Amino acid sequence: MYALPDVDEVVAVAKELGIHLGPDEAVMYRKYLMEQMEQLDTFVQARLDEPKPPMVSSARKPGYRPSTEEDPLNAWMWKCRIEGAAEGLLSGKTVSYKDHIAVASIPMSFGSFALEGFIPDFDATVVTRVLEEGGTIVGKNVMNGLSGGFGTGGGIGDYGRTLNPHNHDHVTGGSSAGSAAAVAAREVDISFGGDQGGSIRIPAAFSGIVGHKPTFGLLSHFGIGFGSDQSIDYTGPMTRTVEDAATALQATAGYDVYDPRPTRDVPTSIDVLGQIDDGVSGLRIGVLDEGFDDAEDDVRDLVMAAVNVLAEAGADVSTVSIPEHRTVGAAQAALTGEGALAIFKTGFFGAFTRTYYPASLIAAINKLWASQADVLTPRSKLSLIAAEMSRRNYHGRVYAKAQNVRATYIKAYDAELANVDVLVMPTCIMTAPKNHTPGSYLESVEDNLAGASSSGSRNTQPFNYTGHPALALPVGKSSAGLPVSMQLVGRFFDDPLLMRAAYSYQQSTDWDKIVGVDS
Repeated sequence: MYALPDVDEVVAVAKELGIHLGPDEAVMYRKYLMEQMEQLDTFVQARLDEPKPPMVSSARKPGYRPSTEEDPLNAWMWKCRIEGAAEGLLSGKTVSYKDHIAVASIPMSFGSFALEGFIPDFDATVVTRVLEEGGTIVGKNVMNGLSGGFGTGGGIGDYGRTLNPHNHDHVTGGSSAGSAAAVAAREVDISFGGDQGGSIRIPAAFSGIVGHKPTFGLLSHFGIGFGSDQSIDYTGPMTRTVEDAATALQATAGYDVYDPRPTRDVPTSIDVLGQIDDGVSGLRIGVLDEGFDDAEDDVRDLVMAAVNVLAEAGADVSTVSIPEHRTVGAAQAALTGEGALAIFKTGFFGAFTRTYYPASLIAAINKLWASQADVLTPRSKLSLIAAEMSRRNYHGRVYAKAQNVRATYIKAYDAELANVDVLVMPTCIMTAPKNHTPGSYLESVEDNLAGASSSGSRNTQPFNYTGHPALALPVGKSSAGLPVSMQLVGRFFDDPLLMRAAYSYQQSTDWDKIVGVDS
């Protein structure tokens, strides 16, 4: 049953929308509002057929929350076992998901105590496709969520800090922190993370594993939510080997009728494995000069050493410059705030598209935002407040411009990608920072807010905005024993070429030493 508004509430709601009603008007408006609310209530309660997306392996056991002894790195939200098809590309592989990806019958918290107990009744497409290809789903991973998280350090968040397998005193990176740690520690073969500015590639870099952000739209985003602008939000595989990442991408990529975001350029499937071992002879690699700005010495040296490995394998290496790489962050920042605000106001999966809307999940998130917005991380609150002020000052021009200039930045990268096949730069210009535990709540807030301007995402964030595929590849360890990562960036839908270059590097090195966990 809906709440009956009195005249004062009608006036107040109208005022929030910029509509000013006099007392007599409000009485009249209330009369017709009552009629409309009754109609909506009748519609919501009507037993109408609502076709759902297909579900593979529908008979499922609920799983369980692992103990500290079973999960020493705090990488797992939930453990389960859902068997896929008897045969397929992923047969024999274990798979997990960041806890913002819907797996029917398995709890989903988005990293927030406020949503504990919510259980989705549908599968994300990336879940369905894994099961169809024979993968075995073994759980959900801890994430930096709606209530914060500890992947990048600090003291605000639910469910605690995921430990970096290489050195517990250092951060794991976020927001796919649990996925990265579980993969690095060999607790799962493949984990699908989420990436809104580097949240697959940064924890992959800090944890010494492979992390792939596909071309925009290539891998379905249906059933996945983070509260970000949908035009910069991605999912992708995180693995210990390039061949596992390539196999996971081939098994799950392709056009999805339930995902409204892809353009007509998105193929129905993609062959990633067919030429993965063709080598890099003649491949043109462009080392992006701006991508090395302020890089730590160990990072710079190890990435360049990796480039030399590719050169010795036959690649043609040159240095390229894209000045726009230094300014693209401002455009994404302008987009991100108002995009998140729009999601906040319209519903967790947006609006206006003819597709399936998971009502139970949308209602759970909207209820949280409406009544418990204070549980959001300070960084999220800051972004929403800034976006609201932006809307009031510029009336939508900031968001419009941020969307419209995207083509200008895409053109800048594409101009260089016409002359080279792959751009190379550090994934992160530093190794995993040491964890800092704040001494007070206000210090925790300050740490969280300061993290919004972190340079850790300087090389990852641009490609969420432009949509180019980007692959984080471990290339060695610093003098302190912390992983260093190289990022490969390619032309749209050239994801298989990135995998091929990465595989060539893997085959030319002592890979077990590079990805091995010493601690």
